[in-house]
Amino acid sequence: MKVAVMGYGTVGSGVVEVIADNQELIAKRIGEAVEVKYILDIREFPGDRFEDKIVHDVNLIMDDPEVGVVCEVMGGVGVAYQFTKMALERGKSVCTSNKELVAKHGPELLQVAAANHCSYLFEASVGGGIPIIRPLNNALTAEKIEMITGILNGTTNYILTKMEREGADFADVLKEAQEKGYAERNPEADVEGHDACRKISILSSLMTGKTVNSEKVYTEGITKVTASDFVYAKAMGRSIKLLGMSCDQGDEVQVMVAPSMISNQNPLYMVSDVFNAILVRGNMLGDSMYYGRGAGKLPTASAVVADVIDCVKNAGKNIPCLWSPEEAKIADIAEVERKFFLRVSASGMDAVKAAFPGGQVITVEGREDAGYVTASVKEKEFAAKCETLGDVVLSKIRMGE
Repeated sequence: MKVAVMGYGTVGSGVVEVIADNQELIAKRIGEAVEVKYILDIREFPGDRFEDKIVHDVNLIMDDPEVGVVCEVMGGVGVAYQFTKMALERGKSVCTSNKELVAKHGPELLQVAAANHCSYLFEASVGGGIPIIRPLNNALTAEKIEMITGILNGTTNYILTKMEREGADFADVLKEAQEKGYAERNPEADVEGHDACRKISILSSLMTGKTVNSEKVYTEGITKVTASDFVYAKAMGRSIKLLGMSCDQGDEVQVMVAPSMISNQNPLYMVSDVFNAILVRGNMLGDSMYYGRGAGKLPTASAVVADVIDCVKNAGKNIPCLWSPEEAKIADIAEVERKFFLRVSASGMDAVKAAFPGGQVITVEGREDAGYVTASVKEKEFAAKCETLGDVVLSKIRMGE
C-alpha cells in the first residue's frame, strides 16, 4: 500500500519516520508492506532523508491509483478540508491529527468516506498518542457512555503544574513554556481553552452520536488562575486542572471547558506536566482512564500510523463511526448547580458570607486574603452575586469532584 503525507511539519515528519523505521514490523502485523510515496508541502527540504518524496502538486497524489491512504497533518480548515474531501471522493482513506477540521467538518467527511467505500479516521486528533477514539468506537461499544472528563491540553497542564510546584505566576511560566517549545508563540488556542474545547466536542459527539458544536461550548482558559489559588487548593488537599467535561443527560449534553479545583481522590489529580488523561464513565464498566503523552511528534505520529494500518487492513471498505450531522442540544450552563471557590480580600469576607450563606471559610497562616467555598449555587446566581461584590473577589474557580 502506498501512502501520501500532506504536510511535512512536526507531525508529518513523524508519520514518515514511524512508517519508515517500523516498516518491517508493520508489514508483519498486516501482511502487507506500507510505504510513503509522496510528501506534499509548499517548502523544499534540501538534504532531508526523504527529500526525493517531496512534491508540491496535490494532483500527483489524487491521480495516483497506487495511493490508497492519505495522512492529512497540515492543520487548519481551509486547504486541509478541500484536500481531505477530494481524497475521500476518490476512494482514498484519510487519517488525520487535525482536531480543528474534525470538530468542524467531521460528520460531513465521515459521510463522504462511507459513500466512497473508504474511511476517515482521526485517533490522533484527541490526546495525541493516547488511544481514546478507538476505545469509544470499538472497545466500549457495549457501554452507554455517561460522562467524559479530561485533561486534554499538555501546554496548559504543564503551566499549571509549574505554578503549583514552584509558586510561579502564569505569565512567567508561559514564557518558559514558549522557550522550551511546549507553547506556541501565539498561545491563545491553548491557554484560552480553544484546543481543549475542540477535543471535548469531538469526544462528546462520539459519546452522543450527534454533533456537539464546539462554537457553542462554554470555554474558559487558565489566564486568570494565580499562584495564590494553588496555595488554597493545597490547603484543601486539591489541585487545579483545566478540564474538558461532558455529561450525557439524555435529551441534552452538558459540556464545558474550565479550570476546576479537584480533590486528591480524583484519578486526574496526579496527571502532571505535559501528560494528558481522559476519564470515561460507562453505565456498566464504571470509570476507565486513558493516560499518556497528549502531544509531540512521535506520540501523535504513532496514532496517525495506527489509523493507517486500520485503513490498509480494511482497504475498499468503510470503517463506520457513529456520528450524525444532527446537532446535539447543549445544556444551558447558567442553570447548572455547583460549588465555587472564591479568594477574597480580608475586608470583604463578611460581604461574601452574606452573599453566599452556608459556605466554608479557608484560611492559610500568614496571608492577608482568605478562601471561601460556597454551598451549591446555580452558575447564573453565582455570576450575578459576584458582580455585586466587585473587587473583594480576587479570583474564582469551580469546585470539582
